[in-house]
Amino acid sequence: MIFSSLEFIFQFLPMFLLLYYVCPDRAKNYCLLAGSLFFYFYGVAEHPAYMVLLLLSVCVNYCVGRKMKRYKSRLRRRKWFRLGIAYNLFWLILFKYSGFLLEEISLLLQNGGLEKVTVPILPPALPLGISFYTFQAISYLVDVYRKDVAPEQSFPDFALYMTMFPQLISGPIVTYTSLRELIKKRVHTMEQVEAGLREFTIGLGSKVLLSNQIGGLWSQIGAVGYESISTPLAWMGLAAFSLRLYFDFYGYSLMARGLGMMLGFPLPDNFNHPYMALTMTDFWRRWHMTLGGWFRNYVYIPLGGNREGFLKTFRNILVVWLLTGLWHGTSPNFLLWGFVLFVLILLEKLGLGKLLERWRVVGHVYMLFAIPLTWMLFAITDFSQLGIYIQRLFPLLSPVGKYTYFAGDFLKYGRSYGLSLCAGLIFMTGIPRRLYDRKRESLCTAIALVIIFWLCVYCMKMGANDPFMYFNF
Repeated sequence: MIFSSLEFIFQFLPMFLLLYYVCPDRAKNYCLLAGSLFFYFYGVAEHPAYMVLLLLSVCVNYCVGRKMKRYKSRLRRRKWFRLGIAYNLFWLILFKYSGFLLEEISLLLQNGGLEKVTVPILPPALPLGISFYTFQAISYLVDVYRKDVAPEQSFPDFALYMTMFPQLISGPIVTYTSLRELIKKRVHTMEQVEAGLREFTIGLGSKVLLSNQIGGLWSQIGAVGYESISTPLAWMGLAAFSLRLYFDFYGYSLMARGLGMMLGFPLPDNFNHPYMALTMTDFWRRWHMTLGGWFRNYVYIPLGGNREGFLKTFRNILVVWLLTGLWHGTSPNFLLWGFVLFVLILLEKLGLGKLLERWRVVGHVYMLFAIPLTWMLFAITDFSQLGIYIQRLFPLLSPVGKYTYFAGDFLKYGRSYGLSLCAGLIFMTGIPRRLYDRKRESLCTAIALVIIFWLCVYCMKMGANDPFMYFNF
């Protein structure tokens, strides 16, 4: 059950909100906790053990936090802290990276002449939301260990922090410090409900009317085969993937934020028009901001940040971006993606960034190429296919006559997807949002939101919907 589904919008959400609002204030947390657990169990019904895994994560991290408070000895506190971190990372590594490790071991055995020795490769399905709730658990343990926050004494309150359904599956990643007071006491008003419904509708439109429609072009290019597309179509395909990824995750984040508003939790913004950035450094301050904040606060700064000289700053940035690549997947392309981003950001810190910010037109042109080219490394996991796609983007790199394609194929797909691509290019800027904020209270805006909602319902009814891409990470 995903946010952009008819069963969520017309079954789960109305029934849950009705129960939630009629509950007395002292029972609202229990209602939200029960609804969140039901929501997650419904999503993992084919793998009920994943429900147990989530509950274990809640119990273990709650107990570890209490243990760190109980012991005054720094040595004992560190022991429990390391145990808690190891527990969280164990499950993340097991489910996310065990298949890759087993494949590599099998390959090494075969290269060593042990062809008859087989390693069973049974990569388990990735538990829904494990990357996100694991990072939240780690941030809680770190904050308790640093004594930035006292460990939570109420088990239901801590369980609510870990499982709250608006942000459980794909974020935004929130710290316990930011939600603690709201979990204890929060205000519910009709203005919050209205604002939440508006944000949810805008997010739904971003996902269903933009991401899903634009994404069809990238899917069709994959079906045709990269070797059979022209250079203009290859660039159109990268633009389509870039816009699809943005509106998919941006749409989810807006829906999560809208749901949070309805429940009295102002969840943080996760995007700030990243495609309007002038540098890659600024882009990653605007894209998936809660993940970037997590790596900054719990990896980069503890390693020393930029306080210990250039070489250690160089090392710290490299570690952060390689870990960011690994967080997204085990395929070598994700490590390459992270390394390329590290190189670009390092060059910007060495002086390129100041030039791009001074010459804004040059900065936008630079990002016009940098964004889709880096997403290409993210999107194509097979290096042989990646090489083909690069040759289609830059035909001078491919041998003469190696690839054939239908002349004018980009015109054919342009007729089918041109309107969606143009809409995506407009809505990736801050102009529509600023216009909406200026005219938020007008009747025309309300009518537009109603139209967007029912257009989304029609598309979902017709089956024109896809799961959120970030469910895979």
